[in-house]
Amino acid sequence: MTKIKICGLTRIEDILAVNLLRPDYIGFVFAKSRRQIDGEGAKRLKEGLHPSIQAVGVFVNGDLDWEAELFRQGIIDGIQLHGQEDEETVRRLKRLTKKVAGREACIIKAVSMDHVQELEAWQESMADYLLLDNGAGGSGRAFDHRILHTKEIKKPFFLAGGVTPQNAAKLAGTYHPFALDSSSGVETDGVKDKDKIRQIIEAVRERETACK
Repeated sequence: MTKIKICGLTRIEDILAVNLLRPDYIGFVFAKSRRQIDGEGAKRLKEGLHPSIQAVGVFVNGDLDWEAELFRQGIIDGIQLHGQEDEETVRRLKRLTKKVAGREACIIKAVSMDHVQELEAWQESMADYLLLDNGAGGSGRAFDHRILHTKEIKKPFFLAGGVTPQNAAKLAGTYHPFALDSSSGVETDGVKDKDKIRQIIEAVRERETACK
């Protein structure tokens, strides 16, 4: 079943909405962004998050020690790398999180589909998942999904960029990602919209049920 990640949560209202609707993952953006949140803010929100929902911290060329500490404290359950991090960064994070928390963090590495050669470079990575996105991400625009018909993707992947309630079911059925990742696609006037979150979750899960 295609999983769903709602990224860029910043308010208690967002937490209440996802607790009711139960996506599989949510994202806290620690990188510079209009959705940026700090460690204390994320901690407050995580304390109210339903335990069935995993929180992913989104970073761009960040401080690995801080990322590992957020993981140790349970503020995040996974780490998404959205910058120019290399494979050694992934390996270091695996070692570092295991050292401080006794277990390795789940690592998601974002790949810009503007440069398809990046995809090949990450096929054998120690990252647990790839995240395929448009450019640097966060734009709400989709990349040319036809690329996915021409590439064998060996690792499970999150599909991001322009994912909305209107296209989510089709994307899930056509490309079979591990998960769909939506942020601006479930916003109204720059704020998370509970109705759009409900619509995207219902669209994907109803499709999955119909296909059984």
